[in-house]
Amino acid sequence: MKQQTIAILGAGNLGLAIYKGLKKSGLLETNKLILTRRDISGLIGIKDPSVTITTENPKAVSEADIVILAVQPKQLKGLLQEVSPVLDPDKHMLISVITAVTIAEMEASLPGKFPIIRAMPNTAIAVLQSMTCIAYNELGKEKTGMVETIFNCVGKTLVIQEELMQSATVVCASGIAFWMRFIRATTQGGVQLGFDAEYAQEIAVQTCLGAASLLGENGGSHPETEIDKVTTPQGCTISGLNEMEHNGLSSALIKGLVKSYERINKMKETSK
Repeated sequence: MKQQTIAILGAGNLGLAIYKGLKKSGLLETNKLILTRRDISGLIGIKDPSVTITTENPKAVSEADIVILAVQPKQLKGLLQEVSPVLDPDKHMLISVITAVTIAEMEASLPGKFPIIRAMPNTAIAVLQSMTCIAYNELGKEKTGMVETIFNCVGKTLVIQEELMQSATVVCASGIAFWMRFIRATTQGGVQLGFDAEYAQEIAVQTCLGAASLLGENGGSHPETEIDKVTTPQGCTISGLNEMEHNGLSSALIKGLVKSYERINKMKETSK
């Protein structure tokens, strides 16, 4: 990828996670980054010669090639109005990481036809382990290689149909919190069984990493195949699994995913 200037408009939690991932991946060794935020006091700890920090969105856009939109959904329309005078269809590519705002809605607020990409990463992007789902408009398809290069540097990518972006938000982005809660519960269980909290969390985290690696590496496997390897007849593992299922583990997780999905759709309706 040739040298580019990337502007992240709205450097909140996700915007900062993207910055950390880009830095950790080495992309900022050959590319420049601009971070914007209304209150930059939360960015004063960033001491990086490749990064410019500003409150001026139009200035950031005018100097950028790639514009990452990372504000709250309710702020997007005002942001696009603010930067429209300096947006150039021949120069700028727009990447939105904003929940529940469609490409068509963004196109309606822009002064021309732009390559637009919706990307849904998660906060694990900060440690190069994001699962990022991507959807494009027609012009955005011409930028496929560049976008996937960026996000493959900070995890894995999957190109999906835009109508699945709400689902991707739940499984990819909200999913981080769901897995954190599962790890936290495992940690608490470890404490109940006699470990101190630090050791219990270390064990829970590494076991989770191991389980994920069994499914994700070397062509992967199926969860039930791996479960069968550790569930001996009348053993302690199957006893524990059955107790969890009797108390609704799988159904609670599925219901949680569906509830989050319903909430996104409700947020979208109330924002109209």
